[in-house]
Amino acid sequence: MSFIIAAPSSGSGKTTLTLGLLRALKRREVPVHAAKSGPDYIDPRFHEAACGHPCLNLDAWAMTPARIAALSAGALPLIIEGAMGLFDGAPPNGKGATADLGRILQLPVILVIDAGKMAGSIAPLAKGFMQHDPEVQIAGVILNNIGSARHETMLRRALGDIPVFGAIPRNAKLTQPSRHLGLVQAQERPDLETYLDGAADLISAHCDMTALQAMLKPLAASATHTKRPPPAQTIAIAQDAAFAFSYPHLLQDWQNAGASLYFFSPLADDPAPDADMIYLPGGYPELHAGKLAANRTFLSSLQNSKAQIYGECGGYMTLGETLTDKDGNTHKMAGLLPLDTSFATRKLHLGYRNLTANKGAFAGTWKGHEFHFATTLRATGTPLFQVTDAEDTTLPPMGLIQNNVSGSFAHIIDAS
Repeated sequence: MSFIIAAPSSGSGKTTLTLGLLRALKRREVPVHAAKSGPDYIDPRFHEAACGHPCLNLDAWAMTPARIAALSAGALPLIIEGAMGLFDGAPPNGKGATADLGRILQLPVILVIDAGKMAGSIAPLAKGFMQHDPEVQIAGVILNNIGSARHETMLRRALGDIPVFGAIPRNAKLTQPSRHLGLVQAQERPDLETYLDGAADLISAHCDMTALQAMLKPLAASATHTKRPPPAQTIAIAQDAAFAFSYPHLLQDWQNAGASLYFFSPLADDPAPDADMIYLPGGYPELHAGKLAANRTFLSSLQNSKAQIYGECGGYMTLGETLTDKDGNTHKMAGLLPLDTSFATRKLHLGYRNLTANKGAFAGTWKGHEFHFATTLRATGTPLFQVTDAEDTTLPPMGLIQNNVSGSFAHIIDAS
């Protein structure tokens, strides 16, 4: 058995608790790996740093149950951090909620409740979640933001026989810095180890580690999923603080299918290695636009390449002609697509996407996700994807394709 850490809503403390638990188990030499529910590039890198093992993305909207089961199985127990509230998913029916992972994998859920402003009212909240869906097993709760020992006693009395796996006191020191797409990336945090150790100290002192550890057993393999060939046999992948948003399960798929992967850093002005395909993932090029514009070795390697070139979200912006940063400064990019984007005027674009491309590196049908604040100032030419949202409503076409270069703001999660 493994388990899921979920909550009634966002902001309840799931991430800090998960990271503290993973680091506390690592200290005890209990090997575990972690997963994050939904389309998240940032939290999984914190999970990896906390436990020392790769972290998965498990997306119940974009992935089939067989795919989720195959990714989850392995030699190590699994701790999954949920997203948003336990039953919050995509419209119209909530598909993709953390609860779906509980149903698919038959895993118990530990509900993290921010009890900082609650007393007796915690009982109907907890009981309501436990009774809401008989297919979702809630094993118990962890109380967060406890004000005092007396407060904890009041909460435990109100909960009665509902198992309480821990009661975490308020701790402002563990607040994490964030920016427009989520937490500041793990690789950018010089204080990361101090933060993780502090979270582990807190969890070790205030959670029933023995009970939590007893729930950890590996998940057996129970299904296989249909595999697709890789987009190319040799793939050069940008990887640094500006291009960090690539899904490990896709890269592993490509390797398992026989592709060779080569990594390079545009921020270090590395040229793209010779390969059949160059892949620029999403990330934060808008924070490094001036440096990228000055890195002529990197840009020239794209401009002179005969390979298939694909850019995703931030990578797509980099393949355009200009990128305007938050201060209104416009920087020349690779100039391989007739595209101008801006971060000076922000607008949130968010949601799951069904994607269909007739040609290019990702010809076919895909499940993806859009999450960015950048604005398209100009995009002319041939669109790459035909698009519908999670409710199958037709949206305007996304992305561009021109000769050997293509890309869009959508992040591909899995084959459709």
